[in-house]
Amino acid sequence: MSNTRLDERGRLTLPKEIRERYGEHYHIVELHDGIKLVPVADNPLEALRDEFADVEKSATELRDEARETALDEAGS
Repeated sequence: MSNTRLDERGRLTLPKEIRERYGEHYHIVELHDGIKLVPVADNPLEALRDEFADVEKSATELRDEARETALDEAGS
């Protein structure tokens, strides 16, 4: 864990190790007890393609499975 503080202009500088590991773009999420920085890929579409490269089902098949699971869990 690293400590940092805002400068006189309200800017926050992340440590070099964090920037190298997670990149330079972040989405700020407000939580009830603080904030969270979520890294955003430089090319989000490419990142999604990489993440799901090994998935062999279509989006329709995945959606249908999710719907069936939700209905089963809801007891319908």
